[in-house]
Amino acid sequence: MNKNVTLLMVLLTIFSIVAVPVFLTTGNAVAASLEEAIAKAPQGTEKGHIDPNAKPGYLGIPGAPQLNPIIGFLWAIWVGWIFSTVGAFGGIMAGVGHITIYGLGAYAKTFKDTAPGLNKSITDSIRVSNQWLVGTSALVSSFNYWKQKRLVASLGVFLGIGALLATLIVVYTSAGKVKFSQYQGYFGLVVFIIGGFMVYEMTPKGQASKKAAKAAAKAFEEAAKKKVAIEDQGVKTSKWSLAETEISFFGQTFTFSPLWALAGGFFISALASFLGIGGGFLYVPFLTSVVGLPMFVVAGTSALSVLIGMIFAIFNFMILKGVMVHWPLIGVELIGIFIGSMIGPRTGKYIPEKVLKGIFIVLALYIGLRYTMRGFFGIAML
Repeated sequence: MNKNVTLLMVLLTIFSIVAVPVFLTTGNAVAASLEEAIAKAPQGTEKGHIDPNAKPGYLGIPGAPQLNPIIGFLWAIWVGWIFSTVGAFGGIMAGVGHITIYGLGAYAKTFKDTAPGLNKSITDSIRVSNQWLVGTSALVSSFNYWKQKRLVASLGVFLGIGALLATLIVVYTSAGKVKFSQYQGYFGLVVFIIGGFMVYEMTPKGQASKKAAKAAAKAFEEAAKKKVAIEDQGVKTSKWSLAETEISFFGQTFTFSPLWALAGGFFISALASFLGIGGGFLYVPFLTSVVGLPMFVVAGTSALSVLIGMIFAIFNFMILKGVMVHWPLIGVELIGIFIGSMIGPRTGKYIPEKVLKGIFIVLALYIGLRYTMRGFFGIAML
């Protein structure tokens, strides 16, 4: 199994490295589409207009927001840390940075009525920018968790395979067709619902069927406190088949169906690709509730699933649909993502499982409510 996982990691890494130059060579077709959207926008200095004399900003659009790379770098460290620690919220936090901190969401909204094509182009760019950050964090996190034997490779791969078809469907049905207000509203609503579900998971009734996960988590926490080599009791596969796979982690046994994982990956990725995020915030509840794994294994497994989906989502959006990203910003953010993603797996093992779930819930409820109210009702919250 370890050799197979190593080979998979190497292939995915090579694909990611090779893909970047390919993306960069698609500039002519992409630029033409963006230039067309800009040309159709009314000229002037008012909101929703393009001032041809203004300084180029995001995506080279005259008058667009000027992006501070230092802010992007620091925010990306946080994004990489939170994703690599809980296996989720990387894409959501990347979205918060691009939408709110940089003001790209408010800027896109100014073109809602005056230049719908430009509104949708900026929205797609935000979605793919989020995916670049999450994909990089997922790559680094997967490798680190694999070394610590806190990753169920077969489960992650089947979830990822299910994501491939879903990604293609979403790209072809939503690219260039989603208004920013719709994107923001659905973004928040889904996150809020998941946060509520995780609150239920923390109740006695929700915890009733999680005895094995709780026992494994407790044993892991004790080992981390004593600084015992956690790899010795890490994930081991004792039985594998398409019908049922059995693994062990810190003395506890867990079983799952790879075929159900494939189906779960399909539906999770379909929603995640639409939102332009990694899907970790959906994989985490799936892995803790349906599969019954402890959070200390979920983060790495979720990262591997997200990695596979992100590679294909980025490829499809940028190569097949010509979506453009702001490379000067993405380049700086990827450095921050790498740093944060290296720190997460090394610090997360010292954080109790309840705290990890608590972080997940608080972020989900706040961000979900904030973006739901803003996107669907135009109500701004702190």
